[in-house]
Formats: sequence, structure tokens, C-alpha cells
Amino acid sequence: MNAILKYIAYEKGLKPLLFQLQPETAHEFAASSLKIAEGLPLFKHAIKSILDYHHPILETEVSGIKFPNPVGMAAGFDKTAELYPMLSYMGFGHIEIGTITKFAQAGNEPPRLFRFPEKEALINRMGFNNPGADQAMQTIQAQKKIAIRGVNAGKSKITPLEDSIQDYSYTFKKLLPFCDYAVMNVSSPNTPGLRSLQSVKELEKLVIGVKQEIGGVFPKPFFLKFAPDLAFEDLDANLEALPDWGIQGVILTNTTLDKSIFPNPPEGGLSGFPLFEKSLSYVRHSYKILRGKIPIVGVGGITSPQRAEAMIRAGANLIQIYTGYIFNGPFFPSEICKHLQKVLSKEGLLSLSDLVGSDH
Repeated sequence: MNAILKYIAYEKGLKPLLFQLQPETAHEFAASSLKIAEGLPLFKHAIKSILDYHHPILETEVSGIKFPNPVGMAAGFDKTAELYPMLSYMGFGHIEIGTITKFAQAGNEPPRLFRFPEKEALINRMGFNNPGADQAMQTIQAQKKIAIRGVNAGKSKITPLEDSIQDYSYTFKKLLPFCDYAVMNVSSPNTPGLRSLQSVKELEKLVIGVKQEIGGVFPKPFFLKFAPDLAFEDLDANLEALPDWGIQGVILTNTTLDKSIFPNPPEGGLSGFPLFEKSLSYVRHSYKILRGKIPIVGVGGITSPQRAEAMIRAGANLIQIYTGYIFNGPFFPSEICKHLQKVLSKEGLLSLSDLVGSDH
């Protein structure tokens, strides 16, 4: 039934309409529609009954948080925290809001989001456009807490690198009371100098400094998000230091600057289908080092249920989607969940955790 609904409602209805619009205009249209839908209780519950898929075997505990399923909405889709209520009804096991910065930011000048349907890819140079931590807090305070919510924090563009600790700390202080976990984003390619914070020396100083600013102990599970362009030796140095820093999760990966598949690509980070093998290799490599000591969230190029399965087999405890969601539509989370449930049942596995890292 859902396959027919997807074909009629999305593939032949909404998707052609959205893809006639410029990518950012299409996103704004979708966001506006979700906000309108939030005010229609009967519609919300109808959407939940269609798009949600629950099975006990998909439930998993990561960093002390019980996730109803492993499929999350990656940061970047809900930049304002306004879409969280409606997304909570649409089959996700968790929703990561942001990236949120201390100061409100308009982001880079448009055009700044580019769609490549033949590659199932996006290139973005959005530049952390968001309402800022104060406004995001007001938005979240007015919401009912439904699904697991993470906050992805970045450095404000106007903040000098040497003041990064205070910048990140401000956002976390404002938003952590309303979230289940926190992510420090040091890997976006669209904020000048940000990726330099991924060096083990700079990152240690940043993480320890932020924890001290907050009170010495981070009150919620604390994750780091890395780029797929980080050399493995630099990644290894960070991964080996994570336990000493008190980090409880790692997200692999952000977008890549490697756009060699395009002859004359626009500036920005590449996501979607072409990123998958690179992200998968980072998850596989990191799992060999971490061996379950610290959980991994796999993100990047998951454009099919089979790719979601491959990411988990490579070592991801959870996965996140964004570009794949845009190309596959609102039924995609439930399609992934149904596929994973069938795989687990077929192989006689008792829980999702039995599938994690099974390629090793």
C-alpha cells in the first residue's frame, strides 16, 4: 500500500513539482508545508500512521539513549528547529536540529544549494544560515517533546577561531536542557577556518574548554562530527583521544570537498550518492579502531535501504539521512526500517546491535 502511495503522491505528484523549483525554494516550500501541517492534528496522526514503522527488533540503545529505530534526520534539514514537531511524526528515530550558532546568521549569498538529479547529489555552501541560539531556544521551549532531539552546534562566522570555546558553549548552554544529545560540528567546509579545528591539538583544546565552560561535566551525550576529507592518520589521532575527552559518539561524515566527478562544480560540500563509498570507508575504518567503545553514527550518501544496511554492517550504530530523503521522499525512513527488520529476521538476529559491525 505504501509503495503505491509513494508512487502516486511523491514520485508522480510532489517530487516533479518540487524539482521544478530551485533547490532552496523547494526546501522552503516543504518547510512551510510542514509548519502548516503541524496545526492540523488529524492530518498529523494520519501522517504518522502512514509513515511510521515500528518493530521491537529495531529499538537500540546508544550512549544511554533508547532510540525507537536507527534512522535519523541529519542536521541541515531543520536549521531553525521549527520543523522538529512535524518531523517527529514522519518515521524518524531521532531528529538533529541545526546547525545552530551563537549568533543569528543569514548564511552565504544565493545561489548556494545545487541539485544534481542524475547523480542523486547536492552541493551546498549554505554557511550555517540559522536564527541563532537565543531564537532557537524560544522555538524549542514552545514545542512538545515527542521524538529524540539532538542539537548540532557550529561556530559563528563572525567569531574568531580563538574565541570558539565561548561561541560553542553559549549555544550548548541555551539548548542542551531541551535536547537528548549534542553535536559539535567542526567539519563544515562552508565556514572559513572551521575544519582547522579538527586537528587533535586544536580539538582537544576546544572540547575540554567547552566542557569547562559548561561546568566541567557535559550534561548530555556529547558527539563530534568529522569531515570525509580528514586524513586517516589525523582521524585516528582524534578517535584514540575521544575516551579521554569524554566524547560519547562520533558522526561520520559531513560533506566532502572532493567534487572530481563534476567538470565545473560550484563551490561547497558534496552530499548524496557519490559520497557514500567515502563515508562508508570512514565508518569501517573507525569501527576497527573504536571496536564498540564509542558508538558511530553513519551519514553520507545513504540513498537506498541497502546502503543503510551496508553502513550498519560496516560499524554504524545509527544512521542519518538528508540528501537521500530529498530524492526518495517521506516514505524513505520506513522503507529503511522495513528492510532492516527483514534482514534481521532472515538472519535470525535478535537485535539491531547484532548487525552492527557484522562485516568485520
